[in-house]
Amino acid sequence: MEKYIPDIYQKSIYTINYDTLYNRGIRCLLIDLDNTIVPITMKKPNKKIKELFDDLKTKGFRIIIFSNSRKTRVKPFKDELDVDCCALAMKPFKKKYLKVLDEYKLNVANVACIGDQLITDIQGGNKVGITTILVNPIGTKESKPTKINRHFEKRILKKLRDNDLFTKGKYYE
Repeated sequence: MEKYIPDIYQKSIYTINYDTLYNRGIRCLLIDLDNTIVPITMKKPNKKIKELFDDLKTKGFRIIIFSNSRKTRVKPFKDELDVDCCALAMKPFKKKYLKVLDEYKLNVANVACIGDQLITDIQGGNKVGITTILVNPIGTKESKPTKINRHFEKRILKKLRDNDLFTKGKYYE
């Protein structure tokens, strides 16, 4: 069950203490797109998202949108936010995580993965040993694969809570 436990749990990408992450040595953020940065119905970033990403880049973070979505979905965000991306990441499998680490010459100690799903984002990041940050999903509409994942995630969350390992709604850094 430990593979599903995030290192950090926050309400949203806006409540994460990025200064603390930077002080811990994190320099690269792999951020999920759908229901982490934007709801799946949103086609491009709004002003609030642009301001957050500009601030993060100013602080010294490399940002990579790390999504299981297709490139056509991710590219408008990559372009408008002026960040890198990895589409069709196949989370939770390790292959694309390792490819990104190698391609950008990143050390696992300097990378954090931010996402809204235990089964994809958190499990995948934990498999490769990077810092994992869970946020609550920001939208209610989800793709069919995500709906299936949420069904299993509910069971995992119950086991984690029953074993006093993780409780949804108890935020921590």
